[in-house]
Amino acid sequence: MQNNLFQQAKNAVTGFMNGNASEQDKQAAQSAIQAAYNDATPEEKQQLQQLEQQLKQHNQLH
Repeated sequence: MQNNLFQQAKNAVTGFMNGNASEQDKQAAQSAIQAAYNDATPEEKQQLQQLEQQLKQHNQLH
């Protein structure tokens, strides 16, 4: 079964990375990651951790 929260988190991070995202967009992406983490499979949790790292790295560049 597809984890909808996981997909939302992925989409939020992708949107944040591709646009001129605000601090609010970053917070929304982090919230989506946290929400998805609760229902994630071990594989999804690993991907969510990678998404979180991407957010942190992106934030340091801007």
